[in-house]
Amino acid sequence: MADRSPSEIARETLKQLAARRLPPTPDNYLALYDEIAGTRSEQPFPEGPLRHILRIMPGQTPAQKRLLGQFERAVNGKDWSGLQSVLVGYANLGLSAGTAAASKAVEGTASVAGVIPEEFAQTLARLIDNTLPALGEDDPRVIDMAQQLITFLKDTSPPISTAQLMLSNFAHRLSFATEEQAAIRATLLQLLQMVFENIAVLSAEDRWLLGQAEALMAASKPPLTLRRLDDVQRRLKDVIFKQTEAKARTVEAQEQMKEMLATFIERLARITDSSTTYHSTVERCAELIGKATTLEEIAPVMKEVMGATRAMALDSRVTKEELSDLRERTELKRAEVERLQKDLDRASAQARHDPLTGSLNRKGLDEAMVREIARARRLGSPLCLALLDVDNFKTINERLGRAGGDAALTHLAEVTRSVMRPQDLLARSGGEEFVLVLPDTTVESGVSAMTRLQRELTTRFFLQGTEKVLITFSAGVAQLNDSEDSSDAIRRADQGMYLAKRSGKNRVMAA
Repeated sequence: MADRSPSEIARETLKQLAARRLPPTPDNYLALYDEIAGTRSEQPFPEGPLRHILRIMPGQTPAQKRLLGQFERAVNGKDWSGLQSVLVGYANLGLSAGTAAASKAVEGTASVAGVIPEEFAQTLARLIDNTLPALGEDDPRVIDMAQQLITFLKDTSPPISTAQLMLSNFAHRLSFATEEQAAIRATLLQLLQMVFENIAVLSAEDRWLLGQAEALMAASKPPLTLRRLDDVQRRLKDVIFKQTEAKARTVEAQEQMKEMLATFIERLARITDSSTTYHSTVERCAELIGKATTLEEIAPVMKEVMGATRAMALDSRVTKEELSDLRERTELKRAEVERLQKDLDRASAQARHDPLTGSLNRKGLDEAMVREIARARRLGSPLCLALLDVDNFKTINERLGRAGGDAALTHLAEVTRSVMRPQDLLARSGGEEFVLVLPDTTVESGVSAMTRLQRELTTRFFLQGTEKVLITFSAGVAQLNDSEDSSDAIRRADQGMYLAKRSGKNRVMAA
């Protein structure tokens, strides 16, 4: 293998990926490349996960603060030996603290050996009590066992041996109950999915109801979070209220149109009847005139013809006026139905989601930002905003057409939702620009997350017919400061995105 060039190894790697039917991911490619070359590539330094660990490591005591500083320097320098020293230092701190605590515990509990400490027993009782609401009422036996265990733990000095036996029995019974609850939840979700899919099929001609059914299908897919359900509930309430109001007026206008159409048909029938009667009269009078031999016989026949003609003219004039009035009323109703249709379109546009990509629209983004900023400041947690813009989107539109460009944006949104965390929010701010709201995320982690999304897009080509299209984006990431609002952070992220574009595109810049 040593005499093979890198390009030959790369070609063989691609052939093996296809032959073994492996997804063309970077990990699969690297593993096959090493296998063919007979070497072992150096693994990338996991800077992102280590920085996440750095944020949650304790740093209260002077020794812990010193170790945290060493940890950060080791991550910045990608120094494995430095990381090893830090971990050993933390282990030594834990051993020292654990030894001292163990000595005190032995001294303080020597006289009560075999008895659960009161504070621990109360905490365990509260834990079991808080578990009961999640079990439901389907298994009375597990509820009784839990109540007995809680009562026992709240007694003074409960013996460890009895508590251990009761806990073992309760845990055994609890395993069956939780299994059953999980199966019930999964089955209910499947049933809901079937109902929502059926609604979507039945409402294919009603794009508003179809949109609501699709939103419910998306919301009911695991993993379920209260944040997602709350957002969809607010959106559906708003859309249902506005569309119900507009729909009712549309139905009323349509009923009035039906009544006018029935009146129109009735007028046509009357015209037909009058015309038939008139023609019968004229034919009969013509027959009488043909048989007449004197002027006296013709005179009454002519009088009857003149009378029928005047009646026919009068009926025609009245009917013409009625039809003219009916036409004006019909035109007014048609204009009203058209206006109501526009009201329905506006109601859909006022929903919180973009109809093309399914991501939040501007209104949904504004509401989400109010919630997330309040939450971040209440908990003291970081909040990041990322603004991304699709590179060369005008060229994609010219090459694939408007429909192809829309499909490319939909593909980008789908890949983003599959890569990002459930709590991350995606919004389309306009055209080919998107905003990502990243709770509990520092600017460094935000840049890493957007870079990971870029890598994922390189492995998931957008297919337009048989043509593969690579979609890239440039992004700016900004962490919200205490003194700024969402518009300030988005403005800084936009500046970072502009710098990424200027630096050659397909880049992520921290703002």
